[in-house]
Amino acid sequence: MRIGLDVMGGDRAPDATIRGAILAHKTIKQYGEIVLIGDEQIIRDKLEEFEVSPDDFVIVHAEQTIHMGENPTKAYKLKTKSSINVGFQLLKEGEIQAFSSAGNSGAMLVGSMYSVKPVKGITRPATAAIFPRQDGGNNIILDVGTNVDVKPEHLFQFAILGNLYAHYVFHIERPRVGLLNIGEEKEKGNFVTKSAYPLLENSKTFNFVGNVEGRELLRDHADVIVCDGFTGNVVLKQTEAFFRILTKRGLSDDYLSRFNYENYGGTPVLGVNAAVMLGHGISNDVAIKNMILHACEVHKADLPSRIENSILKNFHNE
Repeated sequence: MRIGLDVMGGDRAPDATIRGAILAHKTIKQYGEIVLIGDEQIIRDKLEEFEVSPDDFVIVHAEQTIHMGENPTKAYKLKTKSSINVGFQLLKEGEIQAFSSAGNSGAMLVGSMYSVKPVKGITRPATAAIFPRQDGGNNIILDVGTNVDVKPEHLFQFAILGNLYAHYVFHIERPRVGLLNIGEEKEKGNFVTKSAYPLLENSKTFNFVGNVEGRELLRDHADVIVCDGFTGNVVLKQTEAFFRILTKRGLSDDYLSRFNYENYGGTPVLGVNAAVMLGHGISNDVAIKNMILHACEVHKADLPSRIENSILKNFHNE
């Protein structure tokens, strides 16, 4: 297994990305390799600075970088020799089995759509976030920003994506799927949620448990919670901000520490034909390490084929 890493991506690159790769290498060296993609001279200089042999990694040169503030589509098309472009080319050709970056997430999404492409039948790939529950478990919420405007059928597909992600990556036997809404009653909500409810309720593919209100996000009510990307992103950013406030005030315990983004590293783009991981722009070395390790788990779960089979089942057998 080869996991590609965009060394130039992220606010703390290349130091944090290379240090994170070094940490991850210690875990996966028995069964996989890490491919460092970026300016080769910078990579070699940093490895020497950190007293690590370049032989521990595969290094692929990329002379350009897509920066955070650039227009994703324009930059991806024009900077064909960027670390993100080179990474997706390697992924498309099968030279790497997963590609991770804490860089320009928009460019990563563009690359996912134009390079490895969505799984057949998926109209809107989605990204998820992990919310720690009070009981020690985790809730998976999607979408969290990729699709700000959705139709009912998109929420139905998000449920399929989240269900498979929860089952095959987090090993939840029969994930409970809920719909984020303003009330528990099926008649509540806007046009999209009210129209999506019967689609979710009538599916035999996943275990739909009804509407989930905002106060249930951190409770043991559902394992997978679906919503449009606008709502999901607001919820995610508000939670991150609240965690930062508590941290600055010196308030912490074992539960609150689980909200630290470092623990999760990154999130996959669900619904495309390869393991593509998006990391937080401010990722440090620990977050990069965990993003790489999670990429291994997502690849081993073989989600694309499972997603395609589930889509075919829903649209042809139900």
